[in-house]
Amino acid sequence: MKKIKEVIVVEGKDDTKRINMAVNADTIETRGSAISEETLEQIEELQASRGVIVFTDPDFSGEKIRKTISAAVPNVKHAFLKRSEAVPDHKGSLGVEHASPKSIREALAHLYTEDDESVEQISNRDLIHAGLVAGPTAKQRRILLGEILRIGYVNAKQLPKRLQLFQVSQAEFQNAVRQIDGEINEKSN
Repeated sequence: MKKIKEVIVVEGKDDTKRINMAVNADTIETRGSAISEETLEQIEELQASRGVIVFTDPDFSGEKIRKTISAAVPNVKHAFLKRSEAVPDHKGSLGVEHASPKSIREALAHLYTEDDESVEQISNRDLIHAGLVAGPTAKQRRILLGEILRIGYVNAKQLPKRLQLFQVSQAEFQNAVRQIDGEINEKSN
């Protein structure tokens, strides 16, 4: 089983159990979206000594945790699950605890580190042309974009910032848009 050097930040004990079914890793649990100062300090210390991977649920609470940690602890890495990979077999909400070991390993193989250095920015014009910010299919297209680029789902207002933070190049963006167009065309036929 693959050993992960960094400590993986998850939301709860069920996430830890599922992560350990996929890889050999140490985790730290936030125990929900209201992260304590003590937990943030621990994450900061772990980032300095071993590195940290934030691996939260692909939902509103998971995104809130991700933003809180990113603001407090620069340069953490991020792993994202596709929403479709985090659906429970029965009632319940989306979560890492529902992902298959294969999906977890795949997410951990595609890590991102936020970086404020400049890359060629994806313009609002690019986003509009790609159908990501307006129109009846914009939300579905953003969901697909987040899955293809493995940067998670964000609303239209947050999309430019997410693309910039994760240093998505114009070429990566255009390739993802072509994949989205292909998927949508395939479903409509």
